[in-house]
Order: sequence, then structure tokens, then C-alpha cells
Amino acid sequence: MNDHYRTFFGFTKEPFITDIECKEILKTPQLIDVKIRFDYVTRLGALGIVTGEVGSGKSTAIRYALSTLHPSEYRPLYITASSGSIMEFYRQLKDALDIYLKSNSKAVMTKTIKQEIANLVLEKKQKVVLIVDEASLMRLEVFAELHTLCQFEKDRKPWLPIILLGQTSLIDKLTFRSSLPLASRVIAKCHLEGVDLAGMEAYLRHHLSIAGLDRSLFEPQAIIAIHQGSGGLFRKANHLARGGLIAAAAQKLSVVSADHIRLAATEIF
Repeated sequence: MNDHYRTFFGFTKEPFITDIECKEILKTPQLIDVKIRFDYVTRLGALGIVTGEVGSGKSTAIRYALSTLHPSEYRPLYITASSGSIMEFYRQLKDALDIYLKSNSKAVMTKTIKQEIANLVLEKKQKVVLIVDEASLMRLEVFAELHTLCQFEKDRKPWLPIILLGQTSLIDKLTFRSSLPLASRVIAKCHLEGVDLAGMEAYLRHHLSIAGLDRSLFEPQAIIAIHQGSGGLFRKANHLARGGLIAAAAQKLSVVSADHIRLAATEIF
């Protein structure tokens, strides 16, 4: 699809995209809740959990929280988890720490990773925080061993706070007996849900303003259609809103109707 709708409506940039500046992220109550828990977990060096359905804003909330950390004081490590083995997880963490290591020994790898974290804390005076996105994909063997990375000086030093992001199945995996050593370190949980109708209207207005418009382009029934069609989830709302704009511009109409949103819905899952 072409970008004729941008010119038609007078947008200064692409509307309803995820690649926006952290300062432009809408400060919803749920985002603030994540930020509060993120700060709490980071300060105490413990474990935090952020769950939510696909497209609910988990990664965006953490991106905002990370943006508030002073770059000279913190060393954030961001990993997108996979369904691979614990060794695959260690390799990802090794790469995030910029460690070059030929050995495939689990013992050598964990020792090297922990030494580098200790060096960052003690020598470079940086606070490390590990973010694991899509953590619900991880195997149970990873949950069973992950807590060992947090143990420094006989488990007295909380040098590696961890934030796990994932779908609700993440909580289920933490209830397994083998996961209890890790689960026992959790001090904060936050679950993101779809916003209500008022929240969706505020979200749409906010993103229109980011793209250069100070007026709403959506009829009230169109906002309801976006809210219902997305379940209040931002990612799907973005797709529906943009699709509705394209449909309205194709008909040279200055406002988006519910019919335009229903048409957009036929293009997405």
C-alpha cells in the first residue's frame, strides 16, 4: 500500500508506529506501574516479572524504564529469549556482555559471565540489569538454572537484577518445582491488560499528535470499533487505525468511520 494517506491527512511522519522516541511514549497508568516495579527490582537486585498478551506494551514499557537509567551508572543487558537450551541462553548473555570465549563448557561460561558482572560492579562501578524478553519461550531447564547467575559471594551480593517479560504462560512455568529457586527471588509482578475505551481514545489522539495532527480523525464509532477489534491492545490498535486511515483516504474522506476500521480488520490477524 502506498503512503498517499500521509499526504492526504497532512501527517508529518508515519502514524501509529512503534519506533517512537521514549519521550513520546504515552505515560499510561500501566506503564507507570511497570516503571515503579522496575526501579524497585533494580534497586534491590532481585527478580521482576512483566506479563501481558501479545501487543499489550510490555517491551515498550521496559524500553521507557530503561531510558530513565543514567548510561554511566547502569549497564543494561537485553536478551530476546528462545526455546533453546541453557547453553544457548548463556551464549546470548555472553554476547550481550561482549565476552569472547571459545570454550563450550557450561562451568567455564557461567564463571566467566559472573566474573564480568562482578568486574562491572566493582571495577567500573556500574549497576547491571538483565532484561529477558519473550521469557515465556524458555525451557524449564533454563528456569531451573537461571538463579545461579544471581549468586555472588555466597548469595550475599545482589549484583544481577533480572526482569522477565512474557505472556501469561511465564507465570505457569515459574510454578514448577524446578523453577522455585528462581521464583523465590521474585519481589514484583505486573500484568498488562488491554486499555478501556477512554484509554484507547487517549492513545489514538496521542499518536495522531506525534505524527503532526492536533485533531482527531476518528468518528466515535470508529474508536469503538478499534477498541473492540483490538481488545484494547496497542499493537493491533495501531494496525487497525492505520488501515482505517488508508481506507478513508482512498475514498477521499476526511474522517475515519467504523466501516473503514472493519475494512482494515480484513487485512490483519
